[in-house]
Amino acid sequence: MPRHLLVRLEAPLIAFGGETIDNFGVIRDFPALSMLTGLLANALGWRREEDQRHNQLQQRLVMGTRIECMGHRLTDYQTALLYEKDQGWTTHGVPEGRASSPSYSMQPNGRKALTWQRYRDYHADTAVLIALRLEPAEESPTLDDLAKALDRPARPLFIGRKPCLPTGRLFAGWADGNNLLQVLQAVPAITSDEKPTWLLQWTDGEGEMSGDRLLDLCDERNWTSGVHGGWRPVRQAAFTPGGD
Repeated sequence: MPRHLLVRLEAPLIAFGGETIDNFGVIRDFPALSMLTGLLANALGWRREEDQRHNQLQQRLVMGTRIECMGHRLTDYQTALLYEKDQGWTTHGVPEGRASSPSYSMQPNGRKALTWQRYRDYHADTAVLIALRLEPAEESPTLDDLAKALDRPARPLFIGRKPCLPTGRLFAGWADGNNLLQVLQAVPAITSDEKPTWLLQWTDGEGEMSGDRLLDLCDERNWTSGVHGGWRPVRQAAFTPGGD
């Protein structure tokens, strides 16, 4: 039976990012394949410009997710006072300036500025378990490499956005199973809910259950261009442990 690595995602705030539109940072219910790729790459100490490494790892990942506690959503309203002709460092490592615009208004200090507004959604008090394996399994990095990196990451890890720091150990052990669905159904709960109903999402071809839905999901990133694209089939269902 294939061996699967278990990853526990719990934090006061978690962001499973969706498609950002202008200044609205929305979230999705389940973590994206690209988010898991980035999390593991960060633990391994890879740099973002190592795009081929990221692309290859993403292609090898076979993942399934179990939401044990959905928690609730909240929106963080953020503002920043930006002065005309200010410069700031970007992710590309070079300063970027701001051009003059009628949007700037005079401030009491004699400089022109505008207030930038952003809205960022978060999951609060969410508990999630991920089961994953790699195909081919023998290539580097291996599952053992990933487990070691999660326990001793090269850099501080976060879940979706940098403020979302995990509350505990991410590596949650190992599980053997014929497919992802079998693992997600069999692994003991990470929460203490006495009558849980779990929400499951897993790669199509990794098991089926009555009442599941087959969906096309856009959650892969082209790490060379930096944009998301393509579709992959997944299945989703609600599951009650010990139920009929």
